[in-house]
Amino acid sequence: MIDHTPHSALLPVRGRAAWATGALVLAAAAWTARAGWQLRLASVGQPASGPPDQGDGRHRVLTGLEDAYHLVAAFADALTVLCALTFLAWLLRVRDNARALSGSPPRYGWPWVYAGWILPIADLWIPRGIVADAYRATAPGRRLPACVNWWWGLWLVGLISGVGLMYADSTDDVIARAYGNVTPLLVADAAVVGAAVAAVLVVRALTAMQEEA
Repeated sequence: MIDHTPHSALLPVRGRAAWATGALVLAAAAWTARAGWQLRLASVGQPASGPPDQGDGRHRVLTGLEDAYHLVAAFADALTVLCALTFLAWLLRVRDNARALSGSPPRYGWPWVYAGWILPIADLWIPRGIVADAYRATAPGRRLPACVNWWWGLWLVGLISGVGLMYADSTDDVIARAYGNVTPLLVADAAVVGAAVAAVLVVRALTAMQEEA
């Protein structure tokens, strides 16, 4: 049985879970569209005029397909930001509820809920640790769902691949990559989409445990 902390000590989590789930689904769809446009760019091939960035600060006029990719990429980036905000709002709520259920302070203080995603090295394990600790505090003795490890593994692939979540280059440079070798881009996009889908399962699993509590 889960620890029977009085219900008044817990904050509602279903609403935040619904927002996070919806944002994750939209982000996954947007990144799928981004991958589709990259495939279209690769199939059409680079124009005879060369890549969009001509070097020395010169840029040629974009083709219709390239211009559309700029819009799709910007939309995917905006949905990624929305996804991050809603996921963090949900994570803060379940973390607070886990603390109320266990009666013990969490291993990571609240600043880590934010800083853990952006600090080098720390971002490789702290966010997963926050989720795992919240689940274990909510349901002591229960095995951590496999979706947590799938989510984090796929997230790391997208994060450290250099062509996924953390594009170091401009959108025009990514277009040039799609013309030259689209496979690494598609692998990174697939990892991001997979991570979003797994994150939906994580949100559902932890939310269900707290509602049961």
